[in-house]
Formats: sequence, C-alpha cells, structure tokens
Amino acid sequence: MKIRPTLALPMLVLTMGLLSTMPTAYADSITLTLTNPTQVAKPGSIVDFTATVSAPSTNGATEFLNGDSFNVTAPLSIDDTGFQVNFFSINPGQSLTNLLFAVTIPALTQGGPYIGSFTLLGGPTLSSENVLATVPFDVNVTPEPSSILLLGTGLTGLAAAIKRRRTTFVG
Repeated sequence: MKIRPTLALPMLVLTMGLLSTMPTAYADSITLTLTNPTQVAKPGSIVDFTATVSAPSTNGATEFLNGDSFNVTAPLSIDDTGFQVNFFSINPGQSLTNLLFAVTIPALTQGGPYIGSFTLLGGPTLSSENVLATVPFDVNVTPEPSSILLLGTGLTGLAAAIKRRRTTFVG
C-alpha cells in the first residue's frame, strides 16, 4: 500500500503533535552527601561510609532508589549492602541518613590514596534506572606503625651486622 505524498506531511504533523502532548515521567532531583568522604584506614580494615540522601520539598513525587553503581581503585573493594538495606525511596522534603557502603582494604595493601565513586540509580517508578546522584570518596591507606617499627628494627640490625663484619675483617 502506498501513502500519497499529500497525506504523509499531515500524518507526520499529527503524529508529532500527539507525541508531544503525552506526559513524560521525569526524575526529580535528590542530593547525596557523604558524612566523611575522605577516610584514613590501615591495611586489613573496613571503613564505613555514611550518607545523607535528601529530596527537596519541590519534588513532585516519591523518588525510588532502585540501584547503585560504584568503582574504587584496586585492590580495595566495596560492599553496598548498606544501600540495599537502608535506602528504598525518598519522599519530597525527606532526608535519610544511614550507612551507604563499606570499603574493604586487604591486609597487604600498599599505603597511599585510593579513590572511588558511588552512584544512586532510580527515578519516578520502581523500574527507573536514571542516574540520580554521584559522590566521590577517598581512602588513604597508611601502613601500620608496627610494620614501620619492624622495618626500622630490621634495618638497624642489618646496619649493625655490616659494621661488625667490617670491623672483624679490618682488625
């Protein structure tokens, strides 16, 4: 079946007009703030990140927090159980503060800064997967004082042994 060129333009205009009048579900805004976005930790420990999620009172409806996305510099890893247990949805004008995620620092992690980010996904429906908010965070890993003391003691013993050896060969 062929459509006549004279009907194609009015049909296109009618279709565009109908599509433009259909309501679209837009995600309202939320704010995500970490209580302490930079933390210091030792190898072999776990640090918790607490967050406040707020929705302005001007939001039109409940925002559903349906998922998350995150990354962190290896070898650190993130456990997002806090998000899954503590955050479901947020109503206009509401604020929620609770554990959002935990970062695990393996025992043999070298000292230094490790960076990451955490993103909340959701929107106006239970199936929405819009990016609602993203926060950066840092974990500064510091070696244990006992490891530094052990290293210093070993180096001192090595220096004493070398000095003793030199004294023995000279005399």
